[in-house]
Amino acid sequence: MTAELSVRFDQSNEFQFVLTDAHVVSQAPASAWLDEQFVTLGAEPLRASGKVLTADKVVAVAKAAGPGRFQDHDWGKRFAANALGALGRSAVRIEVESMTITY
Repeated sequence: MTAELSVRFDQSNEFQFVLTDAHVVSQAPASAWLDEQFVTLGAEPLRASGKVLTADKVVAVAKAAGPGRFQDHDWGKRFAANALGALGRSAVRIEVESMTITY
């Protein structure tokens, strides 16, 4: 089976990654990778309470990474593999402009 993640920043910056299930990272290491990227990229919590849900973290990391980071296909695939694993979903769409995620 395949898993798919797309990240859309605007009309001219959309990235799509299709992975086999074997390439999707399991939940615990995927969450750890997202935590690391959240700190490294200086991402900010989306909620005023400071509580960071996994879905919020995925969107915040995508925003902090920006289109430039996703142009590095290896980093983008790594993001996709970890985001899909952390969320436990096989299809995810991230709309950075509106800060939304759909499954």
